[in-house]
Amino acid sequence: MSKTDGPRHGSMQFWPRKRASKLTPRLRSRTLASAVDGFYGYKVGMTQVSIKDSGSNSLTKNEVIVKPVTIVECPPLKVAGIRFYKKNDKTICAVSDVFADKLDKELSRKLIVPKSKAIKDDIEFDDLRLIVYTQPKLTSIGKKKPEVFELALAGNKEEKLAYAKERLGKEISVAEALKENELIDVHGVTTGKGYQGPVKRFGIQIRQKKSEKTKRGPGSLGPWCGQQHIMYRVAHAGQTGFFLRTEMNKPILKIDEDVSKVNPKGGFVNYGNVRSTYVLILGSILGPNKRMLRLTHAARPNPKKKTGSYSIVNISKISKQR
Repeated sequence: MSKTDGPRHGSMQFWPRKRASKLTPRLRSRTLASAVDGFYGYKVGMTQVSIKDSGSNSLTKNEVIVKPVTIVECPPLKVAGIRFYKKNDKTICAVSDVFADKLDKELSRKLIVPKSKAIKDDIEFDDLRLIVYTQPKLTSIGKKKPEVFELALAGNKEEKLAYAKERLGKEISVAEALKENELIDVHGVTTGKGYQGPVKRFGIQIRQKKSEKTKRGPGSLGPWCGQQHIMYRVAHAGQTGFFLRTEMNKPILKIDEDVSKVNPKGGFVNYGNVRSTYVLILGSILGPNKRMLRLTHAARPNPKKKTGSYSIVNISKISKQR
């Protein structure tokens, strides 16, 4: 009887596999397809929707099919200030910050709230970004401390400055940053699973029952131990999950404020009820409930992904309680 081949899994591009330093996902590149480069939200949970497929080449054209969706609650972001940048020879540095006159008291839980100052016309800058913060108090996650981060703006210097002056101290909604039937990238920290063995961590094959020492180990490594240590490319036990990852090309099915359309009886498990604007994303996304996610415009849109070919017929509100 032939032996089933069980090669290891896990890309070597993700190395070292260690815990993320913070829960706020960072961006290495920005795609500006609207006024701002993205939005933040909190993962609520999953449900299913009945949708009518109107794709011209689909096998289920004009039929009602059931698809899984993920709900992300996106309360409005509030603009705390403006940060000006100046380009040097090899880098770009912040030169000045301007903050709004009135800021929420919850912001003092995160940082020392600076005094506001007027925007001077003689500030020399090459770029600017908005300093914004989330409002978790508008959700059901039981959290008051906001997250503070920067949002890049589209346009030239004059257009950016005019938009920043208009929005200083005001709110930005998710509808201004994203739109329905758009492909987005989801950035976040995955669910942590702690210290796990190589079978669960890398998917290596379980050895036969008469194997020496262990069945769930990588087995004899041969020359891979010749350097007086085991090479880092060998599948071994270690940290699993709680990694910074990006899931690309996720279609947005719906952006809505009517929470009665999605809230099930008893609320969502480990979250509660949705209380503010929410986004329905087709399929599953990373992270546990209440995890903060960053939604950005697709950096590399996949033309094969269906966008605009679905129309929602019904959203399931069956209780998720067991």
